[in-house]
Amino acid sequence: MRPAAAVFTVGWGANMFASVLQVYRGNLDGSQVNGLFGAYALGLVPALLVMAGVSDRLGRRRVLLAALALSALGSLVILVSGGAFGTILAGRILVGVSAGSAFGPGTAWIRELSEAGRAAGTGTAGGAGAGAGAGAGARRSAVALTAGFAVGPLLSGVIVQWLPAPEISAYLVHIALVAVTLPVVWRAPERVLPAAGQGGRSSDPGDGPVRVLTTRLFLTAVLPTAPWVFGAATVSLAALPVLVPLGGYGAVGGGVVAAVTLGSGIAVQPWARRRSRRSPAAPFRAGMASVVVGLLAAALTVATGSRVLLLATAVVLGSAYGLLLVSGLQLAESLAGPRSMSTVIAVFYSLTYVGFAFPVLVQVLGGLWGPASVLVAGSVLAVGSLATTLLAWPLRRASRSRA
Repeated sequence: MRPAAAVFTVGWGANMFASVLQVYRGNLDGSQVNGLFGAYALGLVPALLVMAGVSDRLGRRRVLLAALALSALGSLVILVSGGAFGTILAGRILVGVSAGSAFGPGTAWIRELSEAGRAAGTGTAGGAGAGAGAGAGARRSAVALTAGFAVGPLLSGVIVQWLPAPEISAYLVHIALVAVTLPVVWRAPERVLPAAGQGGRSSDPGDGPVRVLTTRLFLTAVLPTAPWVFGAATVSLAALPVLVPLGGYGAVGGGVVAAVTLGSGIAVQPWARRRSRRSPAAPFRAGMASVVVGLLAAALTVATGSRVLLLATAVVLGSAYGLLLVSGLQLAESLAGPRSMSTVIAVFYSLTYVGFAFPVLVQVLGGLWGPASVLVAGSVLAVGSLATTLLAWPLRRASRSRA
């Protein structure tokens, strides 16, 4: 729970901008606003790839404490920006660096403590690991991340809609949350990683990150579907609230859409875990099918301007997000060994954050061909990603296995 609190808090700070950006729409154009929302990926992706290895050497606690401090600093920079585009951009990049420092190492830490608790609870009636089955670490990490992403914009939307000086008070709330979380993470236990073998090689022959990242399953299941994790989510929570009129309730309405999107992602994860036990392909295929349906529904939502259809689309795209996030994490963790887990998770998250470019593409390309047409074209690309899961798990082979 303690490292999960850090992931939750950093996720809050990263995604609260989905509601707060309503404050800046009067001074910035649509491309700048959507660009600021996704700009934190500029800091996130390099930090993910670098800090994964740093956390293997220095420990998860140190990296997560630094990530929390950077998250608060990023909020502080945006707080004092006065609405200036360049300063907000700098703050968003700092927030991205904090997220990249937290999500990979934090997920690995949650997985390690979940496995340690499950081992301690084996054979006991009420042990620490009772009820923590295989895949619990991926599920807990996904829930912590998604909950932060959902609660941050929802409460920030309420602040923006009804409280004075929202561009200040929303960030003060996040900074206070960081102050509460820091001592919680400080006391969290760390699990010592296995010692590497001679010559700098892991004692586990399957522990090399390059080997994991070049496996058939990673290349045909994880690589093509990972960008749709946040591609589906950000189309719903960032692009659609701009394209569908919400009247005088833009801020809180955007927060509600974000909460519905990401809440649906949390709700669907237990089903994804149960399905993956019977067939690892099932949640991937269900997730990509949801992306296809969700993007077509999004196109219809934009064409009609229906707020009811907007909420229904948020449920479908949020379900796609949850299915692809937890199934991708579980598969990446199952392929990785102990000493490469943080790096493999970092690569997975880096791929998912490609999806933060999708709202900008909808905004830019929509000016040329219309947003609805762009969303329909996106659904065609999603069909291609769905088809790659047939290469990962051929239907004929799956049928023989069940027989």
